[in-house]
Amino acid sequence: MDYRRIAVIYGSDSSEWEVSVRSGRFTASQLDGSRYEVYEIFARFGEWSLAAWRPMGGERVEFPENARPKIDKNDFSVELDGRHVKFDYAYIMQHGTPGENGLMQGYLEMLGIPFSSCSAFVSAITFDKFSCKSYLKDVDFVKCAKDLFVRRNEVNPDLARKAVEALGLPMFVKPTDSGSSFGVTKVKRIEDFDKAVELAFSEGQTLLCEEAIDGQELQVGVYSDGREVIALPVIEIVSENEFFDYDAKYNGKSQEICPARIPDKDRDTLQEAARKIYRRMDCSGCVRIDFILTPSKDVYFLEINTIPGMTAASLIPKMVRTAGMEMTDFLTSIIECR
Repeated sequence: MDYRRIAVIYGSDSSEWEVSVRSGRFTASQLDGSRYEVYEIFARFGEWSLAAWRPMGGERVEFPENARPKIDKNDFSVELDGRHVKFDYAYIMQHGTPGENGLMQGYLEMLGIPFSSCSAFVSAITFDKFSCKSYLKDVDFVKCAKDLFVRRNEVNPDLARKAVEALGLPMFVKPTDSGSSFGVTKVKRIEDFDKAVELAFSEGQTLLCEEAIDGQELQVGVYSDGREVIALPVIEIVSENEFFDYDAKYNGKSQEICPARIPDKDRDTLQEAARKIYRRMDCSGCVRIDFILTPSKDVYFLEINTIPGMTAASLIPKMVRTAGMEMTDFLTSIIECR
């Protein structure tokens, strides 16, 4: 495809915005400077500005925060050094809203601008954990943990008892539409349930109480190069904490072992399940799919991350390196398959 001006969009309206900035800057740094002009757009709460840019074959130029050119949302462009620059393609690196729930994708779809992630509809479905699981509950290649969906106006004094009777303890209480484990609690005692509900509702309007499944947490990156759906090497997560929470993800409180220490048969099963989910959900670009593999070899689906972390230490770059690829070539394949 004849793309030249690539806009990497980062920052977000969610608690994940700082992680998004790191992901976006790393992604921009890895794009092929011999074939693209790279423009870094910081977008948060409706304010979009050009944070930095890199001319083709040149060095990155960063703008002071108080002197960043504003993005014209009417045509997704910017005025730069007397030039009207209209972006050809958007690489979305916004974790949380509006980059993962379909809002940014909807905007770009209306303007006819190609982008790196799933469509607006698919992004909206996969971002909501309850909706996404509903698409997979009847398939025969993964299982889904039992759950209880709760809206804020449905909370009542009997909710804790109802949840424990349905799901047992421990259970997870999590917002349906948040990432990086913000608002997630592993509840071991019924006395801690109400506090977990309050924390989950600090991130959104709906939550999921979910049965805790015992087993290995394993994650698979999946992408399409325009010809086939490809599964990356499996990563094994060994958390020092109760689960793979924000502290474990970003503060070094976990081991992320790639390739995972599992038999080849289990690896093949997980990769095939990931490819099937990618196709069933009609995903695009690169996604990360999280699983639990139980001691009895049952594969449980946890969630899909359609804008997975992309810092130098993130899981997808580790998978890419383990697969023997360079990040620059990998990102080019994502862009050029559209």
